[in-house]
Amino acid sequence: MDKKLITGLILAGGRGSRMGNVDKGLQPFRGSTMAQHVIDRLLPQVGSVMVNANRNIDAWLELAAPVWADETPGFAGPLAGLEAGLRHCVTPWLLAVPCDSPFLPHDLAVRLAAAAEDANADLAFAATQEPGMRAQAHPVFCLVRASRLPVLSQYLLEGGRRMDGWYKDLKAVEVLFDDLDAFRNINTLEELHGLDDTLPPTLAKVTSCLDGYDPDALPVRDAQRIIGDFVQPVRSVEKVALRSALGRVLAVDVISPIDVPAHDNSAMDGFALRGADLREDAPVSLRVIGTALAGNPSGLVPVSGQCVRIMTGGVMPDGCDSVVPQEFVKHDGDSIVLPAGVIRPGDNRRFAGEDLKAGSSALKAGRIVRPADLGLLASLGMPEVAVQRRLRVAFFSTGDELRSVGEPLGEGCVYDSNRYTIYGMLQRLGCDVIDMGVVRDDPDALEQALRSACENADAIITSGGVSVGAADYTKQVMAKLGDVTFWKIGMRPGRPLAFGRIKSNGRSAFLFGLPGNPVAVMVSFYFFAREALLRMMGAEAPLPLLRARSSVAIRKKPGRTEYQRGILATGADGQPEVRITGSQGSGILRSMSEANCMVVLHDEQGNVVSGDMVDIIPFEGLM
Repeated sequence: MDKKLITGLILAGGRGSRMGNVDKGLQPFRGSTMAQHVIDRLLPQVGSVMVNANRNIDAWLELAAPVWADETPGFAGPLAGLEAGLRHCVTPWLLAVPCDSPFLPHDLAVRLAAAAEDANADLAFAATQEPGMRAQAHPVFCLVRASRLPVLSQYLLEGGRRMDGWYKDLKAVEVLFDDLDAFRNINTLEELHGLDDTLPPTLAKVTSCLDGYDPDALPVRDAQRIIGDFVQPVRSVEKVALRSALGRVLAVDVISPIDVPAHDNSAMDGFALRGADLREDAPVSLRVIGTALAGNPSGLVPVSGQCVRIMTGGVMPDGCDSVVPQEFVKHDGDSIVLPAGVIRPGDNRRFAGEDLKAGSSALKAGRIVRPADLGLLASLGMPEVAVQRRLRVAFFSTGDELRSVGEPLGEGCVYDSNRYTIYGMLQRLGCDVIDMGVVRDDPDALEQALRSACENADAIITSGGVSVGAADYTKQVMAKLGDVTFWKIGMRPGRPLAFGRIKSNGRSAFLFGLPGNPVAVMVSFYFFAREALLRMMGAEAPLPLLRARSSVAIRKKPGRTEYQRGILATGADGQPEVRITGSQGSGILRSMSEANCMVVLHDEQGNVVSGDMVDIIPFEGLM
């Protein structure tokens, strides 16, 4: 059947009572509206599209025209919409689909039309069948002869409302489709949001994927997985000058605009020659006809028995395919003599595009630009590069006992060291930081600080106030502002952790509530916040786990992950060897300063015997 013989009808005339009395089809979904997805799938299958809607007509006209309201009063359901469509249909056939089925099949019209023509039917409708179950009809997905309008109108006039009841006296054919999801109706906002992979996930949805999730006894790997699944990249790109790109995250793949090198050239100082002139059984004498310098093509074209003196990077003369290093030859006036078999044809020649072909990917998006990358970008002639904007991170410490550096230290008070270690760790990641100082133990002050941080930053790092002994208001304030969970993680040091997303005045930010002990702050940051912040930057840079031999015995209980400060050195046999720094208390910041690596003892591990191999993470480049 020619698709021009079919008019498509979007049924959108319901009350929308299941979605807060908002038209289903106008609900946001995957970057547009649910109805737009339906239209995009339906329009290629039919000659034209119209809509049945009873309100928000202007909004519907922006999606498709014309728009027709029910003519049977009282919201008589999809049959009233079908009747309105048939009344205004100018083609022999009308294909009706609901506005809340954005996954409808791309071949719906073709298959329904073929079945209707084969059976000379008045109507064809879709059906699906689960294994071992009876077929389920979907009569709202139907292709109807426009001439059958009087039958439908009489059915409605008599009070009929069943979608599958009006055509009992007509010839109808059922068409079985394999894809059950293509005909699903989205009836609630929760269901809609659950299917919208462009919306940020909720913590409840992320944690539901874990078997045996227990926030009071959460393994490290599960907490890391939840955080990784929950945080979303910040999509904002800027172009910066090449020298300013160091340490930034590439926003797009860098495509080489040129071949590198641009021409076939010499890999060393020597003489360019024809490979056909080489001999394996006797010396070869070649006359030197000139010199080719790097950056100055010679234009020389040697013939058989001739060669060209060439410098490293010099363009290969036409006809030459090999270079003999200058130290391999003897000079005889204006000629050189090559020993037998000194090189093979093709040796010491670099081909155009050997490093990079024009149009190929030089660097991938998500890469953190290193010094070597700056050189590579410069070799491509790129004066600027597209990078992700810097991540804005606000941070503060909580506690009445804390004093900032420079303030007098009263009895029972301590200087706030955590803000300085957090500042340093964020700087190493290349973040733009907002230091909000110390927030006192007061619910109003905490809420005000969190709101201000949320409205000005992409992420928030707090230290203190999330442990068992903390006042209940900390949890209440954080939970009041958004989707926040509080964990007791199976780790040492750093058991308590708060994580989630808070909102204020239309802005949102991811929240990492770290414990208050100085070492616990650093450990929690590196093993939970660091990778999440990098993911928000669009970068992937997992911590490198290396192996080293433990030079000492280490006590360890199975069932939790332990992070011990270590000193990595070279053993007597030249192999890497590590020892811990001594007391591993979470408040001993000096142990972190003395260490040059972290010893990672995983959940399942028990005591470590001297000589055992353990995982380590070096601090070099990290801290």
